[in-house]
Amino acid sequence: MLEGSDVSVAILNRGCITQDWQVPLRGARVPVVLGYVDPADYAHNPRSLGIIAGRVANRISGAGFMLGGQRYDLPANEAPNHIHGGPEGLHARLWEMEGDGPRAVRLTLVSPHGEGGYPGRLDLTVTIRLEGDALIYDMHAVSDRPTLLNLAQHSYYSLGADTCRDFHVTLPASRYTPNDRAKIPTGGTAPVTGRPFDFRTGRSIAEADPDGRGLDMNFVLDERHARVTGNGLVLEIETDQPCLQLYTGQHLNPLHSPLPGQRHAPFAGLCLEPQGYPNAVNTPGFPCPLVTPDQPYHQRMTVRIYEEDAT
Repeated sequence: MLEGSDVSVAILNRGCITQDWQVPLRGARVPVVLGYVDPADYAHNPRSLGIIAGRVANRISGAGFMLGGQRYDLPANEAPNHIHGGPEGLHARLWEMEGDGPRAVRLTLVSPHGEGGYPGRLDLTVTIRLEGDALIYDMHAVSDRPTLLNLAQHSYYSLGADTCRDFHVTLPASRYTPNDRAKIPTGGTAPVTGRPFDFRTGRSIAEADPDGRGLDMNFVLDERHARVTGNGLVLEIETDQPCLQLYTGQHLNPLHSPLPGQRHAPFAGLCLEPQGYPNAVNTPGFPCPLVTPDQPYHQRMTVRIYEEDAT
């Protein structure tokens, strides 16, 4: 448990999961990410609540890729494609965890060569720090040979509300990656101009998704930040990643007992996942998320959540 003066965050060693985040709102404290009461329930977490997704977040078409002249086959856990590192990805592993004072925790994991079908031994470190109203995720990894790595933090932000449909999102992204019906990029990017999901000047999820089908799409960031307001709270993200996946939680269901005051129903939380380009290894023109002994991995993400009228 990370604790500040009026904020607390619960981190689990299974999958580096952010289980709970409590912030002040109208004189009380409310949970602002969706979570399960019982940590054991995360052993069956098909909607990826709170995880660090990887080795490669998002989808890999055909559940495989070529690297260095060799084909690597991966579990087709969203057949015929692969998603979020597969059923035994980093989210399913028990990491070593140690505290670093009351406001920081360091999680480490060795992922052996061949795990989940991926080449290379990875030595991973994720440090999570609470600084005032900000939660900072520092993710590092080194590999003993060329491999792929594209991590994404996968919390569902509820901001203490029942639905994210009313959330107002501002996202400085003039382009997105069009997908096919299986949510695999078709190649290249396209402008958001004239589309209902043009969030550059801000709009609600309901405005961006008027038919209520939900959004699950990758935006290419012009500036490396995003802002959401809802239920009297403000969420701000800063990232060093080129893209951000926005998912409106339309497939959520009440699988396990939720944290008090929550309901896990469609649109109960909004995912904002900084990441590299999806399916880049199989998409010509997208920068491949390659990690080598000479090119270690680093991602830093800062999320602030605070009361809208706070000064």
